[in-house]
Amino acid sequence: MEITVLDASKYFKGLLLLIRKDHRVTDPEHKLMTRIGKRLGFEREFCDNAIQEILRNRYIEDTPPEFSSRELAMMFIRDGLVVGFCDHEIDRKEVKWLRAVAAKNNLDPAWFDSEMESARGDCGSADRLQVDDLTVTTSV
Repeated sequence: MEITVLDASKYFKGLLLLIRKDHRVTDPEHKLMTRIGKRLGFEREFCDNAIQEILRNRYIEDTPPEFSSRELAMMFIRDGLVVGFCDHEIDRKEVKWLRAVAAKNNLDPAWFDSEMESARGDCGSADRLQVDDLTVTTSV
């Protein structure tokens, strides 16, 4: 699926906001975020700086992202659940925030619950991420 640079930025920033919900960034979260950032076309140094800065910078607005399509929002939620479970336990604040993203993008709460149970069963397996199916396009 092709996405815009704006959607790629929302995707990465949204996942950064997610990992700061429990006030810590674990090594598995850092690795996943670096992988996701690279896949979205961001330089490693940018990703590392953003990941390190997310806990310190309280001026970053904590608004759930609204994506250009429901399909992209669904992909984001799935990756968010993988990131949330990557340290084997998702924080309730992370779940609440992902639910807010789902609501903002008009996704069915029952769909979210089903995805949550599926992710819980996979326990954060990141062999395949939704972001792997995205291509960032710079064309208008």
